[in-house]
Amino acid sequence: MTDQPAGPMLDALGVTLDLDEGQQLTEAFVIGKVSDFESGGTGLVLGTSEGLDWIGQRGLLDAARYTLDHVGVQEA
Repeated sequence: MTDQPAGPMLDALGVTLDLDEGQQLTEAFVIGKVSDFESGGTGLVLGTSEGLDWIGQRGLLDAARYTLDHVGVQEA
């Protein structure tokens, strides 16, 4: 397993962020489903921005879960 930049893979999947003027992404916690086409298996991969510790990861994950459960996310 080798580290690979997430940007090109997320771009290829059509991932976008809805940011307003003056907003800038400062931290990221990426969760992805991976498929192994040789074995037919699937797995989970996690990636974080540099310097994001496990407490920050947990906070972003909980905030995302709350948003999905209670606030909702608009489709692009």
